[in-house]
Amino acid sequence: MHIVQVHHERLPVTKYGGAERIVVWLCQALVELGHQVTLVAAPGTRVDGVRVLPVDPKRLLAPDFDMSRHLSGGADIVHYHMPVRHTPALPWVWTLHGNMGLEERAGPHTIAVSEDHARRHGIASFVHNGLRPDEYRFESHKGDYDLFIGRMHSAKGWQIAIAAAKRCRVRLVLAGGWRPDFSRYVRFVGRVGGDEKRELLAGARCLWMPVQWDEPFGLTAIEALISGTPVLGTPRGALPEIVTPETGGLAPTLDGLVALRGRLADWSPAAAHTRAERYFTHRRMARDYLRMYEHLLTHGELPPGRRADALVTGR
Repeated sequence: MHIVQVHHERLPVTKYGGAERIVVWLCQALVELGHQVTLVAAPGTRVDGVRVLPVDPKRLLAPDFDMSRHLSGGADIVHYHMPVRHTPALPWVWTLHGNMGLEERAGPHTIAVSEDHARRHGIASFVHNGLRPDEYRFESHKGDYDLFIGRMHSAKGWQIAIAAAKRCRVRLVLAGGWRPDFSRYVRFVGRVGGDEKRELLAGARCLWMPVQWDEPFGLTAIEALISGTPVLGTPRGALPEIVTPETGGLAPTLDGLVALRGRLADWSPAAAHTRAERYFTHRRMARDYLRMYEHLLTHGELPPGRRADALVTGR
Protein backbone atom coordinates (compact mmCIF):
# COMPACT_ATOMS: atom_id res chain seq x y z
CA MET A 1 0.00 0.00 0.00
CA HIS A 2 0.91 3.64 -0.38
CA ILE A 3 0.04 5.22 2.97
CA VAL A 4 0.14 8.93 3.73
CA GLN A 5 0.74 9.97 7.35
CA VAL A 6 -0.08 13.58 8.29
CA HIS A 7 1.12 15.65 11.26
CA HIS A 8 1.47 19.42 11.52
CA GLU A 9 4.68 19.43 13.62
CA ARG A 10 8.30 19.12 12.49
CA LEU A 11 9.45 15.56 13.12
CA PRO A 12 11.15 14.00 14.91
CA VAL A 13 10.96 15.91 18.17
CA THR A 14 13.45 15.86 21.03
CA LYS A 15 12.53 15.17 24.64
CA TYR A 16 8.80 15.83 25.08
CA GLY A 17 6.32 14.68 22.43
CA GLY A 18 4.26 11.50 22.66
CA ALA A 19 2.08 11.63 19.53
CA GLU A 20 4.99 13.00 17.50
CA ARG A 21 7.17 10.00 18.34
CA ILE A 22 4.30 7.61 17.62
CA VAL A 23 3.97 9.05 14.10
CA VAL A 24 7.68 8.56 13.40
CA TRP A 25 7.69 4.99 14.73
CA LEU A 26 4.54 4.13 12.77
CA CYS A 27 6.06 5.45 9.53
CA GLN A 28 9.24 3.45 10.10
CA ALA A 29 7.37 0.25 10.95
CA LEU A 30 5.16 0.49 7.86
CA VAL A 31 8.27 0.85 5.70
CA GLU A 32 9.88 -2.13 7.47
CA LEU A 33 6.75 -4.15 6.66
CA GLY A 34 7.13 -3.35 2.95
CA HIS A 35 4.75 -0.43 2.42
CA GLN A 36 5.35 2.94 0.74
CA VAL A 37 4.97 5.85 3.14
CA THR A 38 4.67 9.57 2.49
CA LEU A 39 4.87 11.77 5.58
CA VAL A 40 3.20 15.16 5.30
CA ALA A 41 4.62 17.38 8.04
CA ALA A 42 6.16 20.76 8.79
CA PRO A 43 9.28 21.86 6.87
CA GLY A 44 12.50 20.50 8.34
CA THR A 45 11.03 17.04 8.94
CA ARG A 46 13.50 14.19 8.37
CA VAL A 47 12.65 10.51 8.93
CA ASP A 48 14.95 7.80 7.57
CA GLY A 49 13.38 5.66 4.85
CA VAL A 50 10.29 7.84 4.55
CA ARG A 51 9.41 10.29 1.76
CA VAL A 52 8.61 13.63 3.35
CA LEU A 53 6.26 16.18 1.82
CA PRO A 54 6.85 19.49 3.68
CA VAL A 55 3.81 21.71 4.18
CA ASP A 56 3.60 24.85 6.28
CA PRO A 57 1.58 24.07 9.46
CA LYS A 58 -0.70 27.09 8.99
CA ARG A 59 -1.57 25.88 5.52
CA LEU A 60 -2.01 22.31 6.69
CA LEU A 61 -4.46 23.41 9.42
CA ALA A 62 -6.44 25.71 7.12
CA PRO A 63 -10.09 24.66 6.54
CA ASP A 64 -9.66 24.83 2.76
CA PHE A 65 -6.47 22.72 2.57
CA ASP A 66 -7.06 19.82 0.15
CA MET A 67 -4.60 16.99 0.73
CA SER A 68 -5.53 15.29 -2.54
CA ARG A 69 -4.01 18.12 -4.58
CA HIS A 70 -0.58 17.53 -3.01
CA LEU A 71 -0.45 13.81 -3.79
CA SER A 72 0.31 13.73 -7.49
CA GLY A 73 1.16 10.02 -7.41
CA GLY A 74 -2.02 9.07 -5.58
CA ALA A 75 -2.29 7.02 -2.40
CA ASP A 76 -4.38 4.20 -0.98
CA ILE A 77 -5.21 5.89 2.31
CA VAL A 78 -4.48 9.08 4.28
CA HIS A 79 -3.90 8.80 8.03
CA TYR A 80 -4.20 12.03 10.03
CA HIS A 81 -2.67 12.61 13.46
CA MET A 82 -4.17 16.08 13.78
CA PRO A 83 -7.67 17.60 13.43
CA VAL A 84 -9.04 17.10 9.92
CA ARG A 85 -10.20 20.48 8.58
CA HIS A 86 -10.84 19.40 5.00
CA THR A 87 -11.54 15.76 4.19
CA PRO A 88 -9.60 14.43 1.20
CA ALA A 89 -11.12 12.67 -1.81
CA LEU A 90 -9.11 9.59 -0.78
CA PRO A 91 -10.03 7.08 1.96
CA TRP A 92 -8.86 8.45 5.29
CA VAL A 93 -8.67 7.82 9.03
CA TRP A 94 -7.81 9.98 12.02
CA THR A 95 -6.08 8.91 15.23
CA LEU A 96 -7.36 10.80 18.24
CA HIS A 97 -4.31 11.14 20.51
CA GLY A 98 -5.96 13.24 23.24
CA ASN A 99 -9.35 13.56 24.92
CA MET A 100 -12.20 15.44 23.26
CA GLY A 101 -14.27 18.11 25.00
CA LEU A 102 -17.77 17.38 26.26
CA GLU A 103 -19.39 18.98 23.21
CA GLU A 104 -17.16 17.23 20.66
CA ARG A 105 -18.02 13.95 18.96
CA ALA A 106 -15.76 11.36 17.36
CA GLY A 107 -16.78 10.56 13.79
CA PRO A 108 -16.78 7.17 12.02
CA HIS A 109 -13.21 7.66 10.73
CA THR A 110 -11.77 8.05 14.25
CA ILE A 111 -9.33 5.59 15.82
CA ALA A 112 -8.62 5.82 19.55
CA VAL A 113 -5.39 4.72 21.24
CA SER A 114 -6.86 2.35 23.85
CA GLU A 115 -10.05 0.47 24.59
CA ASP A 116 -10.93 2.82 27.44
CA HIS A 117 -10.22 5.84 25.23
CA ALA A 118 -12.54 4.46 22.52
CA ARG A 119 -15.31 3.62 24.99
CA ARG A 120 -15.29 7.10 26.51
CA HIS A 121 -15.64 8.64 23.04
CA GLY A 122 -18.40 6.33 21.85
CA ILE A 123 -16.41 4.43 19.21
CA ALA A 124 -15.20 0.85 18.84
CA SER A 125 -11.97 1.30 16.87
CA PHE A 126 -8.65 1.62 18.69
CA VAL A 127 -4.99 0.75 18.22
CA HIS A 128 -2.57 0.65 21.13
CA ASN A 129 0.56 2.75 20.74
CA GLY A 130 3.88 1.02 20.20
CA LEU A 131 7.54 2.02 20.45
CA ARG A 132 10.83 1.06 18.80
CA PRO A 133 12.47 -1.40 21.22
CA ASP A 134 15.96 -0.61 19.90
CA GLU A 135 15.65 2.96 21.22
CA TYR A 136 15.54 1.69 24.82
CA ARG A 137 17.84 -0.28 27.10
CA PHE A 138 16.74 -3.26 29.19
CA GLU A 139 18.33 -3.48 32.63
CA SER A 140 17.65 -6.19 35.23
CA HIS A 141 19.88 -4.60 37.91
CA LYS A 142 18.26 -1.40 39.13
CA GLY A 143 19.66 1.74 40.72
CA ASP A 144 18.78 3.41 44.03
CA TYR A 145 15.89 5.59 42.82
CA ASP A 146 12.24 5.52 41.76
CA LEU A 147 11.21 7.58 38.72
CA PHE A 148 8.44 9.92 37.64
CA ILE A 149 8.38 11.32 34.07
CA GLY A 150 5.71 13.72 32.91
CA ARG A 151 4.28 17.21 32.91
CA MET A 152 4.19 18.95 36.28
CA HIS A 153 0.39 19.02 36.22
CA SER A 154 -1.90 17.74 38.97
CA ALA A 155 -3.58 15.42 36.45
CA LYS A 156 -0.31 13.52 36.08
CA GLY A 157 -0.11 12.90 39.83
CA TRP A 158 3.43 14.11 40.49
CA GLN A 159 2.46 15.31 43.98
CA ILE A 160 1.20 11.82 44.81
CA ALA A 161 4.46 10.29 43.60
CA ILE A 162 6.38 12.64 45.92
CA ALA A 163 4.06 11.88 48.84
CA ALA A 164 4.51 8.15 48.27
CA ALA A 165 8.31 8.50 48.06
CA LYS A 166 8.31 10.34 51.38
CA ARG A 167 6.12 7.69 53.01
CA CYS A 168 8.33 4.91 51.66
CA ARG A 169 11.49 6.88 52.50
CA VAL A 170 12.93 6.21 49.03
CA ARG A 171 14.73 8.45 46.57
CA LEU A 172 12.60 9.77 43.69
CA VAL A 173 13.89 11.27 40.45
CA LEU A 174 11.38 13.66 38.91
CA ALA A 175 11.73 14.42 35.19
CA GLY A 176 9.50 17.03 33.56
CA GLY A 177 8.86 20.72 33.04
CA TRP A 178 8.34 23.46 35.65
CA ARG A 179 10.34 22.98 38.87
CA PRO A 180 8.52 23.25 42.22
CA ASP A 181 10.17 23.03 45.66
CA PHE A 182 11.07 19.54 46.81
CA SER A 183 12.11 17.61 49.89
CA ARG A 184 15.39 15.81 50.37
CA TYR A 185 13.84 12.65 48.93
CA VAL A 186 13.32 14.18 45.48
CA ARG A 187 15.83 15.05 42.76
CA PHE A 188 14.58 17.18 39.88
CA VAL A 189 16.26 16.74 36.48
CA GLY A 190 13.96 18.74 34.18
CA ARG A 191 12.88 17.58 30.76
CA VAL A 192 14.84 14.59 29.51
CA GLY A 193 15.26 12.77 26.22
CA GLY A 194 17.67 10.56 24.30
CA ASP A 195 20.40 8.82 26.28
CA GLU A 196 19.51 10.56 29.54
CA LYS A 197 15.92 9.39 29.44
CA ARG A 198 16.93 5.89 28.32
CA GLU A 199 19.32 5.53 31.25
CA LEU A 200 16.82 6.87 33.78
CA LEU A 201 14.14 4.43 32.61
CA ALA A 202 16.51 1.47 32.63
CA GLY A 203 17.96 2.20 36.06
CA ALA A 204 14.78 3.03 37.97
CA ARG A 205 13.41 0.61 40.53
CA CYS A 206 9.90 1.56 39.39
CA LEU A 207 8.03 4.19 37.41
CA TRP A 208 5.31 6.13 39.22
CA MET A 209 2.17 6.95 37.19
CA PRO A 210 -0.46 7.96 39.78
CA VAL A 211 -2.49 9.80 37.14
CA GLN A 212 -5.58 11.72 38.24
CA TRP A 213 -7.26 11.82 34.84
CA ASP A 214 -8.26 9.35 32.14
CA GLU A 215 -4.99 8.94 30.29
CA PRO A 216 -5.73 8.11 26.61
CA PHE A 217 -2.76 5.74 26.57
CA GLY A 218 0.32 6.43 28.69
CA LEU A 219 3.46 6.11 26.56
CA THR A 220 5.83 6.33 29.53
CA ALA A 221 4.29 3.13 30.90
CA ILE A 222 5.45 1.03 27.95
CA GLU A 223 8.78 2.89 27.87
CA ALA A 224 9.30 1.70 31.44
CA LEU A 225 8.20 -1.87 30.70
CA ILE A 226 10.51 -2.25 27.69
CA SER A 227 13.31 -1.08 30.00
CA GLY A 228 12.44 -3.80 32.54
CA THR A 229 10.98 -1.33 35.02
CA PRO A 230 7.66 -2.10 36.79
CA VAL A 231 4.92 0.53 36.83
CA LEU A 232 2.99 1.74 39.87
CA GLY A 233 -0.09 3.79 39.05
CA THR A 234 -3.77 4.44 39.45
CA PRO A 235 -6.40 2.39 37.58
CA ARG A 236 -7.37 5.28 35.31
CA GLY A 237 -7.65 5.48 31.54
CA ALA A 238 -5.62 2.92 29.61
CA LEU A 239 -3.27 1.88 32.43
CA PRO A 240 -5.28 -1.30 33.28
CA GLU A 241 -4.76 -2.37 29.65
CA ILE A 242 -0.99 -1.91 29.90
CA VAL A 243 0.00 -2.89 33.45
CA THR A 244 -0.65 -6.49 34.49
CA PRO A 245 -0.16 -8.15 37.92
CA GLU A 246 3.13 -9.53 36.56
CA THR A 247 4.51 -6.12 35.51
CA GLY A 248 3.41 -3.71 38.26
CA GLY A 249 0.46 -2.62 40.33
CA LEU A 250 -2.47 -0.19 40.26
CA ALA A 251 -4.24 1.31 43.26
CA PRO A 252 -6.67 4.26 43.55
CA THR A 253 -5.28 5.72 46.80
CA LEU A 254 -1.97 6.87 48.23
CA ASP A 255 -2.14 4.16 50.90
CA GLY A 256 -2.68 1.54 48.22
CA LEU A 257 0.25 2.80 46.16
CA VAL A 258 2.54 2.82 49.20
CA ALA A 259 1.54 -0.79 49.88
CA LEU A 260 2.32 -1.74 46.28
CA ARG A 261 5.76 -0.11 46.57
CA GLY A 262 6.56 -2.69 49.24
CA ARG A 263 6.07 -5.47 46.70
CA LEU A 264 8.74 -4.47 44.18
CA ALA A 265 10.54 -7.78 44.65
CA ASP A 266 7.46 -9.55 43.24
CA TRP A 267 7.93 -8.07 39.78
CA SER A 268 10.52 -9.39 37.36
CA PRO A 269 12.27 -6.95 35.00
CA ALA A 270 12.25 -9.71 32.39
CA ALA A 271 8.45 -10.08 32.62
CA ALA A 272 7.99 -6.35 32.12
CA HIS A 273 10.30 -6.33 29.11
CA THR A 274 8.63 -9.39 27.58
CA ARG A 275 5.15 -7.86 27.78
CA ALA A 276 6.24 -4.65 26.07
CA GLU A 277 8.23 -6.52 23.43
CA ARG A 278 5.26 -8.76 22.63
CA TYR A 279 2.38 -6.28 22.68
CA PHE A 280 3.63 -2.69 22.48
CA THR A 281 6.19 -2.42 19.68
CA HIS A 282 6.05 -0.16 16.63
CA ARG A 283 5.58 -3.19 14.36
CA ARG A 284 2.67 -4.51 16.40
CA MET A 285 1.11 -1.05 16.21
CA ALA A 286 1.68 -0.89 12.43
CA ARG A 287 0.08 -4.31 11.88
CA ASP A 288 -3.00 -3.22 13.81
CA TYR A 289 -3.24 -0.01 11.79
CA LEU A 290 -2.90 -2.03 8.57
CA ARG A 291 -5.87 -4.10 9.72
CA MET A 292 -7.81 -0.84 10.14
CA TYR A 293 -6.79 0.41 6.69
CA GLU A 294 -7.60 -2.86 4.92
CA HIS A 295 -10.98 -3.21 6.62
CA LEU A 296 -11.92 0.36 5.69
CA LEU A 297 -10.87 -0.13 2.07
CA THR A 298 -12.73 -3.43 1.80
CA HIS A 299 -15.87 -2.78 3.86
CA GLY A 300 -16.13 1.01 3.98
CA GLU A 301 -15.93 1.16 7.76
CA LEU A 302 -13.42 0.67 10.56
CA PRO A 303 -13.31 -2.59 12.54
CA PRO A 304 -13.37 -2.83 16.35
CA GLY A 305 -10.01 -2.65 18.09
CA ARG A 306 -8.40 -5.57 19.87
CA ARG A 307 -6.78 -5.79 23.26
CA ALA A 308 -3.02 -6.05 23.67
CA ASP A 309 -3.17 -9.77 24.51
CA ALA A 310 -5.18 -10.65 21.38
CA LEU A 311 -3.57 -13.05 18.94
CA VAL A 312 -1.41 -11.31 16.34
CA THR A 313 -0.58 -12.98 13.05
CA GLY A 314 2.73 -12.20 11.35
CA ARG A 315 2.98 -10.03 8.28
